Amino acid sequence: MKVGIIFGGPSREREISFAGGRTVYDNLDKALFEAVPVFVDSLGNFILLDWQYIYKGTVRDFYPPVEALPESEHGLQIYMESLGELSIEEQDRIIAKAGKRLLPYEFKNHFDFAFLALHGPYGEDGSIQGLLEWYHIPYSGSGILPSAIGIDKVVQKELLKQHGFPTPDYRTIQHAAWADKQNREQLFNRLVEELGLPLVLKAPHQGSSIGVSIIKEKDFAAFEAGVDRSFFTKTIYKSQWQAMGEEKQVMSMKQLVDIREGIGMPVVLEDGKIIYHPEELLNHINETFNGSGTDTITLTNVEHEQQILVESFIQGKEFSCIVVQDENGKPLALPPTEIVKGSEVFDYRSKYLPGLSRKITPINLPTEQIQDIRKACSKLFQDFGFNVYARLDGFITEGGEIFLNDPNTTSGMLPSSFFFHQAAEIGLNPSQFLTYIIRTSVAERLKSGKYTVKLTRLLQQLDSSIKEQQAHRHDKERVGVIMGGYSSERHISVESGRNIYEKLSSSTKYEPLPIFLTGNNEEHQLHTIPINIMLKDNADDIKEKIQHFEHGGKPHPVLAQIIQEAEGITRKYTGRSLQEPQRISYAQLKNLVDAVFIALHGRPGEDGALQEELEKLYIPYNGSGIRSSQITINKYETNEILAKHGVPVAKHAMAFKEDWLQDKEAFFRKIETDFNYPFIAKPADDGCSSAVKKIKNRAELEAFAKLIFREMEELDTECARTLSLGFKEEFPNKAGFLVETLISKNGAKHFLEITGGLLTRYAPDGTVSYEVFEASEALAEGEVLSLEEKFLAGEGQNITPARYAADPVRRQQISDKVKQDLERVAKILNIEGYARIDAFVRVLENDEVETIIIEVNSLPGMTPATCIFHQTAINGYKPYDFIDRILQYGMERTKMKGVE
Repeated sequence: MKVGIIFGGPSREREISFAGGRTVYDNLDKALFEAVPVFVDSLGNFILLDWQYIYKGTVRDFYPPVEALPESEHGLQIYMESLGELSIEEQDRIIAKAGKRLLPYEFKNHFDFAFLALHGPYGEDGSIQGLLEWYHIPYSGSGILPSAIGIDKVVQKELLKQHGFPTPDYRTIQHAAWADKQNREQLFNRLVEELGLPLVLKAPHQGSSIGVSIIKEKDFAAFEAGVDRSFFTKTIYKSQWQAMGEEKQVMSMKQLVDIREGIGMPVVLEDGKIIYHPEELLNHINETFNGSGTDTITLTNVEHEQQILVESFIQGKEFSCIVVQDENGKPLALPPTEIVKGSEVFDYRSKYLPGLSRKITPINLPTEQIQDIRKACSKLFQDFGFNVYARLDGFITEGGEIFLNDPNTTSGMLPSSFFFHQAAEIGLNPSQFLTYIIRTSVAERLKSGKYTVKLTRLLQQLDSSIKEQQAHRHDKERVGVIMGGYSSERHISVESGRNIYEKLSSSTKYEPLPIFLTGNNEEHQLHTIPINIMLKDNADDIKEKIQHFEHGGKPHPVLAQIIQEAEGITRKYTGRSLQEPQRISYAQLKNLVDAVFIALHGRPGEDGALQEELEKLYIPYNGSGIRSSQITINKYETNEILAKHGVPVAKHAMAFKEDWLQDKEAFFRKIETDFNYPFIAKPADDGCSSAVKKIKNRAELEAFAKLIFREMEELDTECARTLSLGFKEEFPNKAGFLVETLISKNGAKHFLEITGGLLTRYAPDGTVSYEVFEASEALAEGEVLSLEEKFLAGEGQNITPARYAADPVRRQQISDKVKQDLERVAKILNIEGYARIDAFVRVLENDEVETIIIEVNSLPGMTPATCIFHQTAINGYKPYDFIDRILQYGMERTKMKGVE
């Protein structure tokens, strides 16, 4: 069956939709489905996307293409809508760079079924559903009417009341009424009097908590800013703007035009003029404030809300519950998940970045109350006429009253989302759950009485294919995917491991087995884990669950009951039941798998220790061998070896705890004598971006040393503040750290930070040959690239291939030279399998190219958004093909060693 995955779209949630579409594309079972990527741009054009663009980190990394972008003095990124009013011919030229325009009547020539991964207006409101019905294309999820209900929070409030559901008291503010500035304070006072504090402000047609604010105190300025945020309008004050200085003005502009946190573009001015490009807006603000007596400028997004919702605040535990339909069409509520937040609002970042919030499944409540939540969710699903699946959010108060406040007919589809997290509790992995969604959706569309014969045949073919696939499940190669560990990168390791597991589980060749590693350097502890534990929030949650079962714990009674209720679904789509975690030895691992994929980062994993254990038992594995791993984990030793071979590296030195303890002043003075501020300080043996800091003064150096040399686990809050550590940012504890000069432009005409991947294979004569990919240009928001920017969907921006020069021929010449330099590094360090090398590139005035190596990662991050997949795509490898090549190399290496 050909499945058109429709993703992207015009809404403010387009980046999450883009990442979710990629998840669906990668996880569709290749034995059952052929995935067809249909990207929707922000003007609503449908594009049959060239598949390699799916693996870009964000929409703006490839669309609009670089050739279509106007000059931007401040490097402000834009979406398609910032190009202004484009003719169809102009749009077609842009579309042709990314794929082929599809008109709706052509859908049936390209796919049999539409999987909707769109979010927000146009995707969840019945618009796309109606279009597909008109063209006789079956689609996933709810139909037209329930979708229209699911997007409108004001309509939902009325329906909740009509169906007897408790709902917090609310009022609406009309846009026209808000325009009357004289009455705003009076309005605020009335709302506080009628609804009490805190007040919750919501944009009624947005998802992902976009346009949501909580007003806790009687603070009119905060209320005014919150209402403006929900209306997607912003007033800029001359005094504040001019006090900022140019750098802060540009940063402020980036925040203002951000579609998630700001108001987005285009904007309309008070005189009705529309401004499309952020650079044009920046100039307009400066010209207006510098050249006239105007004190304020009010900007409003061209797609602003007409009214906003104001609710009284509910104090209680927040939860989210996925409800699905069983084989008979009855609602089945999966275990509700409790959301434990780091901030007051479960906002866009909290929802989609691991570690910023915790998901506890099932919610931590007595069994009866959990069942009450499930019953309420199932009733709402039925009363609102939802189909196939829905995500229902709500609160439960201390008194046990349940408030359901945000029914969604579509859920986020990132690997860490509720959608997959809760399905795992009945034993379905992402690939199986997507099969279930497609099959149930076809059955649901059949009930409409439209194109009955076509849909009946489609359903019969799919059922037959599912049965056939189950019969051949045991013919696959077994791969143990080892994830977790105990380094500060353990959460990223879990993201990588899950991604590898998911790519392999949807393949026709491999059967992956998730394995979690914990323990310490003296003793590794390995556990096989079931899918529901693998999809827990992060590495610490997984470890906690394993310990629960090790100490004789049993599955939660609610989970046990849901598993029983869902038995028909589980049996049909998995053919097996959930198991408990099992502790295994390396010897037992050999009997369970044909090969291992190490998805660990830092120590252990990248240091040769695990490789040593696997080689003793001739278990094939990915990546470099023992000795090479021992070298590349140590950044100081790597620098020393490369420098001896004449490879440019930063000037570097180790700073040791024993010297710091002996004489702190002498310790700091020695560093300051050898290195000028600013310089880079980082752990010598941890993976990428973990505690890498640009040190600008003595206070920051003292804070860095105090944190990395601390005796306690807790971080000193004053030091954390000095180094501007992010929320929940971890900082390793070490006996030494590496100091490096800050690599700068140094007179070069072009200077950029790049990251380049490579793959090895055996030549016919048994020698290792290297395939070095086009490097990505890394753009950091802050002083150094963060873990999030490197690995998480929608966070970082990587331009692939790197922009070494404007002229394409010259760009390729420079790229070839950089690739030669990276290959030389790989050969010096005896890297095998695959790797990622980070470097700075200077293009000098005489056109010479200098590649300065920063670090080498022998097991690079393999999260869905990592840029190595953007690079492999240029060479024709989808992520699965790349992973397959990596595994094949490891198996061939073990075979050759066995022969020796």
